[in-house]
Amino acid sequence: MPQYRRTHISGCTVFLTLVTYDRFPLFTTVEQIDLLRQSLNTVLTEMPFQFVAGVVLPEHLHFIWTLPAQDSNYSQRVGRMKVLFTQALRGKGCLPTTVSRSRQKHRESDVWQRRFWEHTIRDEADFRNHMDYLHYNPVKHGLVKCPHQWKVSSFHRWVQRGRYEPDWGCCCEGNESGIGEEISLGSE
Repeated sequence: MPQYRRTHISGCTVFLTLVTYDRFPLFTTVEQIDLLRQSLNTVLTEMPFQFVAGVVLPEHLHFIWTLPAQDSNYSQRVGRMKVLFTQALRGKGCLPTTVSRSRQKHRESDVWQRRFWEHTIRDEADFRNHMDYLHYNPVKHGLVKCPHQWKVSSFHRWVQRGRYEPDWGCCCEGNESGIGEEISLGSE
């Protein structure tokens, strides 16, 4: 079995990608997104960190988090969020009923892909590149034509802060890029 090595730097800013099991489109309703938001907010309360940016697509998530100065454990936060979300789904009777033996052995359900992808942000240019990647991802996957059209994204908050122009990445006719209403992911 391969050894997975992660960089653990106290106070780091990290880009994360989490994927649902078999890329099942799990985040397609406001209720499911709300369960995810509640799980994330619980983790923010239990193990504080700064939620910098995020986007939720039907079958995967991207986040940028900054950890406290003396803390490098983003893995524990990701794991806790996955568990809380899975438990919330179980409470709603939304979990798959057929789980493979391997996943049963590891006490897993068919909600999340094992593990997650991470990248520690190195500098300001790396931060900007990952912010752009995260916010343009719904367009890349053909879900919308412009970043402002995807509601489950921190793009709208970053426009309000002046980090992005409202028409960034926009191809709307006549630049009709009215900012949509954001579905909040995490508390700040």
